[in-house]
Amino acid sequence: MKRASPSGSRSSLAKWATAPTLLWTVLLFAAPLAFMLMVSTWKRVRGKLDPVWTFDNYEKIFSKSYLLDGLFNSIEVSLTVVAISVMVAYPLAYVLAYRVPARWQKLMLVLMILPFWTSYLVRSYAWSVVLGDNGIVNSTLLAIGLVDAPLHLDYRRGATVLGFVHFFTMLLTLTIYANLVQINPSYRAAAADLGASRLQVFLRITLPLSIPGIMVGAFLTFVITMGDFITPQILGGANELLLPQSIILQIQRATDFPMAAAMSVLLMLSVTVAYFALARWLRLDRM
Repeated sequence: MKRASPSGSRSSLAKWATAPTLLWTVLLFAAPLAFMLMVSTWKRVRGKLDPVWTFDNYEKIFSKSYLLDGLFNSIEVSLTVVAISVMVAYPLAYVLAYRVPARWQKLMLVLMILPFWTSYLVRSYAWSVVLGDNGIVNSTLLAIGLVDAPLHLDYRRGATVLGFVHFFTMLLTLTIYANLVQINPSYRAAAADLGASRLQVFLRITLPLSIPGIMVGAFLTFVITMGDFITPQILGGANELLLPQSIILQIQRATDFPMAAAMSVLLMLSVTVAYFALARWLRLDRM
C-alpha cells in the first residue's frame, strides 16, 4: 500500500490552512469590489437602479467639471500633505535615531504614539476649535494686537491640510525611524573615515538608504488622505469638496449609487497608480 509522502502532507495542510484567509479575502474584498465595479456601469432611472451596461457615469464625471474637481482637489491635498509631513517627520526621525540616546528612544517612541490613542474624530474637532473665530489662534492674535478682526482660518484647504499633517507626521516619523535604525552604522563611519563631511555622509549614505522608509510612509499617507472623509468635512467644510465628500453627497442627497460607485472606482485607480509609481520601494524586506 502506497503511503503519502511527508512533503505532500505538508503541502495539503498548507492549502487547508490558507483556505480561510482566501475565503475571507474573496468575501470581504474581491466580491464587494466586483459588485462596486458592476454597479458603476448601471444607471439610475426615476430613483431606481437600471442594471444596463453603460459607461455614461464615467463620461459624466469627465465631462462635468464639478464632479472631476473632487478628484483633483483630493490629489492636490494628498500630495501637499505628503510633502509637508515628510519635511517635518524626517528631521524628527533623524534626531530620534541618531541624536537621542538609545535608552531614551523607546520612551520617545511611546510619546509619539500617544496621539494615536486619541479618537480621530476628537482630534479633528479639536483643530476646528483651535482655528475657529473664537479659537486660541484668533484670540491670541487679537490680544497682542496683530489683527483687528478674527481671521477665517477654518473651513479652508489650509485647515484640512493642517489636520492631516498633525496626524501623519507621527506616522511618517515612525516609518522613517524604523528604516534609519536599520542602516548599518559602519557605512556612515567608513564614509567619515574616508574624509566625507557630515553633509556628504547624509546626502550619499543616510538619505539614499532611508528612501524606502520615506516612500512607505508617503504611500500610507497618500492612501489614507485620499480616502478620508472626516477631516475634510469638519475642517474644510463645503467650500472645496474632496472626492470622498463628493461620493457621500451622491449617496445621501442624489441617491445616485451608480455615480458614487464610479467615483469610488476612480478613487481606487488613483491609489493604484500611486502604488505602481512607488512599487520599487514598497517592499517590506527593504525596511
